[in-house]
Amino acid sequence: MVRVSSLAGTVCLAATAAAYDVGLKQFPQEARDNFNVLKYLGGYGPYVQRESYGIARDPPPSCEVDQVIMIKRHGERYPDTDTGEEIEELLDLLYSSVSEFRDDLAFLNDWTYYVPNACYYEAETFTGPYSGLADAYSQGADYGQRYGHLLPKDGSVVPLWSSGYERVINTARKFGEGFFGYNYSTGAALNIISESEAQGANSLTPTCDTDNDSSICDSLTYYFPQFDVAAARFNSQNPGLNLTWGDVYTMMTIAAFELNARASSPWIDAFTADEWVAYGYSNAQWYYYCAGPGDKNQNAVGAVYVNASLTLLNQGPEEAGKIYLNFAHDDNITPIIGALGILTPNEDLPIDTIAFGSPWTIGDIMSMGGHLTIERLKCNATVATEEGSYVRLILEEAVVPYFSCQSGPGYSCPLANYTELVSASLPDFITSCNVSASYPQYLDFWWNYNTTTDLNYMTGPLGCQVTETLV
Repeated sequence: MVRVSSLAGTVCLAATAAAYDVGLKQFPQEARDNFNVLKYLGGYGPYVQRESYGIARDPPPSCEVDQVIMIKRHGERYPDTDTGEEIEELLDLLYSSVSEFRDDLAFLNDWTYYVPNACYYEAETFTGPYSGLADAYSQGADYGQRYGHLLPKDGSVVPLWSSGYERVINTARKFGEGFFGYNYSTGAALNIISESEAQGANSLTPTCDTDNDSSICDSLTYYFPQFDVAAARFNSQNPGLNLTWGDVYTMMTIAAFELNARASSPWIDAFTADEWVAYGYSNAQWYYYCAGPGDKNQNAVGAVYVNASLTLLNQGPEEAGKIYLNFAHDDNITPIIGALGILTPNEDLPIDTIAFGSPWTIGDIMSMGGHLTIERLKCNATVATEEGSYVRLILEEAVVPYFSCQSGPGYSCPLANYTELVSASLPDFITSCNVSASYPQYLDFWWNYNTTTDLNYMTGPLGCQVTETLV
């Protein structure tokens, strides 16, 4: 037995203290609620990154990206026309009911509406730190750094694809300026795909006229008792108000959109964390039942994009090309997420209670500027994996692996396994949605596109938003 004297022990401890600061922790031990209101703005507020599973965003050390396919929602915007009219009606009600606001609503004594005039409705914002146009440019620059190595060395033109709505087109343009830099004017070719139903499957915005689901979407009320609590609080603080839970819902929507145009919103602090959680979940219900896996038609809609992307991935970069950058709306992307099956809950979302822990949380799926990226990886052999092609999905800048296919580097899925896994569950868009035989039956624009740069920039003065822009 080795005995150490107390004197020797004292010397040892002193040496340890000199080498290490025992008061400094390398990692914090707190795991608190991590509340960030951007996670609860229901797809109406600024972009916020998805919570990561701890998987590195950069490619695994043994791999490089040899093909990228992205679809991005337009950037942060002002309210649409219908929502704007609801907001204006509520503001008129508030200001006609109370001469001086108190307590939680005291800010309304000096507050001004952030939409200069009705012509701004539908458009992307261009002011404040959460500006939609700045968001698009910034992400374009980031992706230019990530995937710039895929640009053709011979200087040939790279196409981009946008659906035919003005704010989506402007997002594509600003993203392109960030991605291509000085070469955007000559190195990119913006292709605008009509949002008309007559595009059939050859569309970034396919539609399904056949309503053969449970129609829960039509019966959603978005009500939660937390909204009643807020209404009672405001009414008590400000005699003369007679707000309902529906008014509260609109007030929270005002807050969400304000952050798209301004650095801060005093509306945010008028509500409690519990109320924001309820608001976020009520919006998650809409995306699930009206534009996601809760409506069986929507998986068929999303299958159009997913099926075509499988073709690109299997043709590979040499045959099909390396860069596919696409731009559309939120309710065009959530069906794709549903068709991929990566975040579908085991049970449908409850209507009258909040599904805490559900993978379908809208703050991690589709905020303004939200995007889904498919990477094809070319990987060398490692001790654990073979040389070959692998696929990984990145949603809101976080890697989202499949539960049943994660054997590749960085928890990616071997291309062959990914193809089998995804194609096995894809419904047929044409038959499921009863698409007219006179409409295109498959997505073709990725293979037949224009290389003209005529649409890269807007011409003429900016007018009010238009729903369909073809030139």
